[in-house]
Amino acid sequence: MAKAATVKKDSAKKTPRLEALYEKEIVPALKAKYGYKNVMQVPRLDKIVINMGVGEAVADQKQIIAAAEEMGLIAGQKPVITKSKKAEATFKLRAGLQIGCRVTLRKQRMYEFLDRFVNTAMPRIRDFRGVNPKSFDGRGNYNMGLKEQIIFPEINYDKISLVRGMDITIVTTAKTDDEARTLLEGFSVPFKK
Repeated sequence: MAKAATVKKDSAKKTPRLEALYEKEIVPALKAKYGYKNVMQVPRLDKIVINMGVGEAVADQKQIIAAAEEMGLIAGQKPVITKSKKAEATFKLRAGLQIGCRVTLRKQRMYEFLDRFVNTAMPRIRDFRGVNPKSFDGRGNYNMGLKEQIIFPEINYDKISLVRGMDITIVTTAKTDDEARTLLEGFSVPFKK
């Protein structure tokens, strides 16, 4: 009796829309374009890392808590608080002081975040004409910065204390930037022409 209940519970998990799109459409397209012989050669998303530096936290440690709560809403996962490694007198920074937060998304949460980011948040960016196609690092990973966290619908504009930016890194298993760009275009990431 208990086995039947666990089977039902496991089958209730829904595959994210972009993961299904990757398996059905993107993999065959990449195999045809680049001539991969094995499915394991096809580039795929490995993880998405969201990082938010909170410089105001040097003077007011409550800012780091607010930033972590906002990032938790955006990512759907509790962020890790990052601390400074060295003391820097110029910035009034002590070693071990909390100065930011970071989230690493993998598997289902990664696909769900990318779907929300591309289809809901990106269209809300002011004067948006596409993301920079030159932001690849040479190894198939893509980096971009956002100036405002308020583009995400999870953030209530009336409840935020400060507008903060964040860095988003999309890590892929692609060997070259061209393969990674083709992979991200398959997920409908809008690159500038």
